[in-house]
This record gives sequence, C-alpha cells and structure tokens, in this order.
Amino acid sequence: MVKPVVKDIFFLGQKSEEATKADLSVVQDLRDTLKANVGRCVGMAANMIGVKKRIIIVSIGFADLVMINPVLLNKGTPYETEEGCLSLDGVRKTTRYQDIVVEYLDENWKKRRQKFSGMTAQIVQHEMDHLEGIII
Repeated sequence: MVKPVVKDIFFLGQKSEEATKADLSVVQDLRDTLKANVGRCVGMAANMIGVKKRIIIVSIGFADLVMINPVLLNKGTPYETEEGCLSLDGVRKTTRYQDIVVEYLDENWKKRRQKFSGMTAQIVQHEMDHLEGIII
C-alpha cells in the first residue's frame, strides 16, 4: 500500500527498532511507496512511511533491494557530497564513503553480506542514517 511520506523531524530523528518477521508487511508498503515516488526518490527507510523499524529499500536500477536490520561493517574513502531527501526540502551537505560493506537480512530472513560502491553505496548510507535518526 502506498503510504504518505513522513516529514515530521521529531519522528524522523528517533532511532528505529530491530525488525522481526512480523514486520515483513512493511516491505511491500516500502516497495509501493518507492514506486509511487519514482523520479523523486531512489531509496526509503521504514520511518519515512511512519514505521520505526530497521528496514530500508534501495533502487539499484533493475531491481529494488530490501535490507532488514542492516549493519555497516566496513567503509572506505570518505568524500563530501550534497543530498536531498523526500522527507525534507532542499539539499544538504554530508560525508559519505565510496565503498561500504553491509550485512543484512533479505526478505527470506537469510543473512547476506554485500559490498556497495559509488552512488548505490551513497543511497544505502543515506537510508541507514534514517534508521539511526540521523537526518542530513
């Protein structure tokens, strides 16, 4: 179901809780809401649709990658950039890392470990920041 995008800074500034198998319905809501905002958005965190659970979705071109309870294991060279967010107006400066390694659960509750680089790494970092209550 397409959900409204949360713009409440107080809500977005709170840390998200670990997701459980009972939270899997959130994945479809994230998919639907990301699709409804195509062209304006390349990733979402569950708190952006009002759910304080550690679930993100990232558009990687040919598919959407869902990450449940993601953990950043490794980060490479930092760089400065500007980002926008569907929950905020305008763009803001931030520091990101060119290469990252993330461990997460997929939709089948299987543990995965994946390396991301470039723009995909940047999007993953942005969405993972949402889980920590960090707003660019």
